[in-house]
Amino acid sequence: MSATPQKNRASRRVLAAAAGLATAGALVAAMPAGAQDRQDHGHGHHKGRTVDVQLLSFNDLHGNLEPPAGSAGKVTETQPDGTVKEIPAGGIEYLASSLRTAREGHPYSITAAGGDMVGASPLLSGLFHDEPTIEALNKIDLDVTTVGNHEFDEGATELARLQNGGCHPDEGCYEKGKEFGGADFPYLAANVTNEKTGKPILKPYTVWKKKGVKIGFIGVTLEGTPNIVTANGVKGLKFHDEIETINKYAKELNRQGVKSIVALIHEGGAPASTSYNYDCDSSGPGDGISGPITEIAKGITPKVDALVTGHTHQAYVCTIPDPAGNPRMVTSASSFGKLYTDTTLTYDRRTKDIVRTSVKSAGAKNPKSANHVVTRDQPKANDMTALIARWNALAAPIANKPQGYISADINGRGSTALEKPLGDLIADAQLEGLAPADKGGAVVAFMNPGGIRADLVHKASGAEGDGVVTYGESFTVQPFTNMMNVVDLTGAQLVTALKQQVSGSNEASPKILQISKGLTYTLDMTKSGADRVVTDTIKLNGEAIDLAKTYRVAMNEFLAGGGDGFAALGEGTNKLVGASDLDMFNAYLAAHSTADAPLAPPAADRITVIQ
Repeated sequence: MSATPQKNRASRRVLAAAAGLATAGALVAAMPAGAQDRQDHGHGHHKGRTVDVQLLSFNDLHGNLEPPAGSAGKVTETQPDGTVKEIPAGGIEYLASSLRTAREGHPYSITAAGGDMVGASPLLSGLFHDEPTIEALNKIDLDVTTVGNHEFDEGATELARLQNGGCHPDEGCYEKGKEFGGADFPYLAANVTNEKTGKPILKPYTVWKKKGVKIGFIGVTLEGTPNIVTANGVKGLKFHDEIETINKYAKELNRQGVKSIVALIHEGGAPASTSYNYDCDSSGPGDGISGPITEIAKGITPKVDALVTGHTHQAYVCTIPDPAGNPRMVTSASSFGKLYTDTTLTYDRRTKDIVRTSVKSAGAKNPKSANHVVTRDQPKANDMTALIARWNALAAPIANKPQGYISADINGRGSTALEKPLGDLIADAQLEGLAPADKGGAVVAFMNPGGIRADLVHKASGAEGDGVVTYGESFTVQPFTNMMNVVDLTGAQLVTALKQQVSGSNEASPKILQISKGLTYTLDMTKSGADRVVTDTIKLNGEAIDLAKTYRVAMNEFLAGGGDGFAALGEGTNKLVGASDLDMFNAYLAAHSTADAPLAPPAADRITVIQ
């Protein structure tokens, strides 16, 4: 997939002029408070030796143009007295305003993103194959983004269309007389190659230039993308090691005279606190950050000056030593446009490199960086309000149709529990839909936790009334429209699958399957690896699992393909393909709720957790 040259827009900074290539990308990094004061180093003149470049960044937008609802639309902030406060945040109208305000007074400002700009999107964007989100990112002057795993949900050909433009091959153009123009920013995919040609499917890097200042951006997604995307999405593609790929292209950029480099990495970590203002460099017991990005950061060449990361939907601004032992900034801005990161990169005109301290002084960070809340008490960006209204008018006939009724919030994405109320509800819907003999004869259903993209919120999102679940809301919970499968698995395979939740690739960060009613077991998190699943507690409808017996098991096609590290689930035989997960979910809501008798949140008491 070759990328077409970027559109010339007089208002935009020139990206990728040297290479003459362009792909789409959205990476935003924002500058910390006080950065304006330091900006007078250069202010567009060539007199000063150094110039402060503002890097605004964000990640994991997932097409959330409207403010995300419920707990998924809040960030936590630790107060001076140690208490924690929740702040409603996010929405493209507010993100655009935040970024535009942050850029004021900064002649050198770049906006970059850490991947998953699209995919798993709410109906407003997902119904139109994320064209509305790309249009919004163009309007907010995103300069560059890396691809994330969700950019591959619909395959490499569709990703190329998002970059290059053109109407959808099956559904055509959504607005009369208007052809989709594609992304004005490059999408970078340095570690994703075509299996046949061995060449990157999109541009591996791009160079931002202004008045002699040159900063290179290399973009990669996590090497494990094929394990978390449907097989069709990654067909014909090869995903390479993040460290090796970045180091290779950092050398190439250096040979071209580009000494200042930022890596955009769609892989992340988990800070010890979920508060966005947590000091990630705290050195107390249990403090700091863990997860894949810590090892990746330690292996990336010192030629790279800062890492903008994503994927884990966490908020952090940390320094992790590079291989030379020098501190290097590693940032992530939560998800859904709720935060942006503001980082100051001090560029030395003589060395053409970013100034980084060799020894970290007490309490100091260089470059300076901080996360900022995209608050909803600021003025909305009018152009974004108009964009949302335009697409909402097209989506309304489908989006506003009632599907069922709930008596209270049913939390999914926003739940921190291992067993989520909405997870139970989805699994029950799948079991009920596939239990009849002619539908597959399922006796148990599994749902992957990462496939639950939102909460079901009791408060009305529009004019439908409190407690009404609209099609738009149910779509936002399950936006992938995965086809349901029923397969034969032995009791032994079932037990192995449950153990794979907490072992192998899932040991460090467990993926707890959401289970249908009738299945119960104990999860002992004080133990390690597969031992966390207490085998003799696993029961189906009160009876111990018979390791030699065959069970009919319902799950979506992603899990049935062994996704998320569940190789045992991929061993199923006698597959029957049913309706989509979304259709089953909506059918269950319709069958089990009325305005007078709304559905109550499930108790979430199937898994006994020992912490």
